Amino acid sequence: MNFLVVGLGNFGAALAVRLTQLGHEVIGVDSSMSKVEMLKNDITHTICANCADIHSAKELPVKDADVVIISIGEHEGNSIMATAIMKQLNAKRIIGRAVSETQETVLNAMGIDEIVHPEQDSAEKLAKSITTEGLIDSFELSDEYSIVKVDVPERYEGMILNETDIRSGYNITVLAMISKAYKRNFLGIKQSRMEVKGIAKADTVLSKDAIMVIFGNVMDIEKFLE
Repeated sequence: MNFLVVGLGNFGAALAVRLTQLGHEVIGVDSSMSKVEMLKNDITHTICANCADIHSAKELPVKDADVVIISIGEHEGNSIMATAIMKQLNAKRIIGRAVSETQETVLNAMGIDEIVHPEQDSAEKLAKSITTEGLIDSFELSDEYSIVKVDVPERYEGMILNETDIRSGYNITVLAMISKAYKRNFLGIKQSRMEVKGIAKADTVLSKDAIMVIFGNVMDIEKFLE
């Protein structure tokens, strides 16, 4: 995958380096030449540019990026402006960063549904979630076991739980199902919301666009998501 990481502070740098280590094409961008120089050997490519300026941002390969992550943390205004510009440049997928409730409200109003909170989410966790197809979120219980939220795989859509091979074939337990509901915010922009449908049972229907909460060994979960 191709990633554009805007902002190479502690969080952005760690994320860009980890994504590069995972074998992805990563362009790290920052307005500070010292940060760009410091990371040029650890990231696929580094560029010194001010992404809060439309003219500078237009020179970046935004349309070639599968994901644009705005990781600017020092200046909320610049972070919001850079996010707005990436949206204006028709980035395929934008992950915003919020360091305050006000900033998150503004990002939501702009239609940014994917928001990371660096004080809660580690760069390692974000790198894992955005590079594993179907994986939405995860909670590691130990080095071997995790509880994760995943999209219902296409091969199971419309089936009831006891018709699947999830338990017998992968040794994974489905704990609960979550549906995606949509609600318009105060600006009229449609946003997705999660509604927990309760504990999964044998006759639970695995609906298209639903989310499964599963528990199992990390290796088994990775096989399940292949």
